[in-house]
Amino acid sequence: MDENVRYITGIDVGSENVRAVVATIDRDGSVSVVGYNEGKNAGMQKGVVDTLSGPAEAIDKMLLEVERMSGFSINSAFVSINGSNVMSVQASGRIALGTPDHEITEADLERVEGATVLGKVPANREILDVLPLSYTLDGQSGIKDPLGMTGLLLEMNANVISALMPTAVNLRKSLDGGGITAEKLVPSVCAAATAVLTERQRENGVAVVDLGYATTGVAIYENGDLQYVGVIPVGANNITNDLAILLQVPTEIAEDIKRRFVTGLFKDDDKEIVVKKGRDELAFSRKEVNRVVRDRLDEIFEGVVNEIKLAGYAKKLPEGIVFVGGGSKMRDLDVYAKSVLQTATRIGLPTGFGGVADAIKTPDYACALGLALLAARTAPAPVHKTSKKSTSKKSGNKKEKLNFLSKLFGKF
Repeated sequence: MDENVRYITGIDVGSENVRAVVATIDRDGSVSVVGYNEGKNAGMQKGVVDTLSGPAEAIDKMLLEVERMSGFSINSAFVSINGSNVMSVQASGRIALGTPDHEITEADLERVEGATVLGKVPANREILDVLPLSYTLDGQSGIKDPLGMTGLLLEMNANVISALMPTAVNLRKSLDGGGITAEKLVPSVCAAATAVLTERQRENGVAVVDLGYATTGVAIYENGDLQYVGVIPVGANNITNDLAILLQVPTEIAEDIKRRFVTGLFKDDDKEIVVKKGRDELAFSRKEVNRVVRDRLDEIFEGVVNEIKLAGYAKKLPEGIVFVGGGSKMRDLDVYAKSVLQTATRIGLPTGFGGVADAIKTPDYACALGLALLAARTAPAPVHKTSKKSTSKKSGNKKEKLNFLSKLFGKF
């Protein structure tokens, strides 16, 4: 194995699906995907764990193929976190440096970060990240990196991202039950944005909307920094459920209708939608189907607009809105979104990856790929040892493997 190559993993834990990406980081910093897989999840509602064993089993099963494909045993990863309790707040703090010739050190930056978050986040919330927006040194504002500068008084303005403590703790427990240590928890929409946005979009002002299964995340970027994060408790599955109720069919058929026959153009005609159920053929009004989908999308887009207004960016996003997530794969979604939201829209596709990434440069893999990219950009990502066998460590003799529930709950 090349000692100059590092291996990193991103795991997207969604309410409906779990996805993982394993990538290598070469000496020149290039990131190449060497393994990926997805599988059905269980035990989560609207991005929040409600049964510890559900996601653990789903992740354990899904990672078998990733390990076989990549040839590496996965023990840790950057992991997505979701749920409407994930949020951000801008905060500021200041510290005295002592003497006019004091040179700012890493310890000083840690101290001012502590002063910035002190008392700004309730005790029942876990801080996921503190993202500096700017510093002020002795009255000079707009400083991006004060390290090595000299002065008396250092102030920091930052975006503090947090989630409810039980949401973060239980997600980590569930991952640990699947044999994975969460190196870092990252909001899904922020991870996806890492994989699909350009530097120009981040600088000028852009919103990323992660239309997921049960939730819709909104992240706003300007001046190169994340300015706001919010999550709406409505997602693409609500559209499927609406169709199932209206058409009086199982959700599987409703999902099939949504994927095959609905487009963002919403062309109404007298031609019926016909699907097969066993030996029978079911016919539905295209106008009714379009109406139901359009109504639910309007609700989701209204929530997106409210989040953008709450962040103070209404009509202030020159780069418009970029859609990611499985729900954004609906045909011509960006066309309808543009007409409703009155701004430029596009579907975000991940870029900047080599290896076998071409097969997963899709909106629904944006989060997992973004997590891998974040792991690559932060120091230092863990090195995974080459598996001695082509099969995963998790696929050994069943008699030698600990009982799953004993392993999960025995640790806690």
